Amino acid sequence: QVQLVESGGGLVQPGGSLRLSCAASGFTFAHYSIGWFRQAPGKEREGVACIDSSEGSSYYADSVKGRFTIFRDNAKNTAYLQMTSLKPEDTAVYYCAADLRYYGLGTQYDYWGQGTQVTVSS
Repeated sequence: QVQLVESGGGLVQPGGSLRLSCAASGFTFAHYSIGWFRQAPGKEREGVACIDSSEGSSYYADSVKGRFTIFRDNAKNTAYLQMTSLKPEDTAVYYCAADLRYYGLGTQYDYWGQGTQVTVSS
C-alpha cells in the first residue's frame, strides 16, 4: 500500500523557519522523483520544489527560491522541505508527491500525501 505522510507543519511567525517531512512507504522511494506543493484557500495547487530520484537535480518556484530547500534521505525513505524566511503568503496546506517518471512542478505525480497545514502569522 503506497503511502506518503507529511508532518512538521504548524504556526510560525513571519521570518521563522519550519522543516516539513514526507515519509514514504509501499514503493521503492529511491526510484521516484519527489515534489512539494501547496494550496491556499481559494487558490489552485502550485508546485513549490522538486527533486529527482538521484538527488542530482532540484528545482524551485520563483516564489520560494533562496528561501526553501528540498532534500531527501533515500535510506530513510523520507523527503524534506526546509523553509526559512517564511512570509504570510506562504500560508497553505503543503503536500508531497511522488512519481516514477515525471519530474517538475506540475501536478502529474502519481502518489500524493494528505497534506500538512503551515500558517505564517504574528
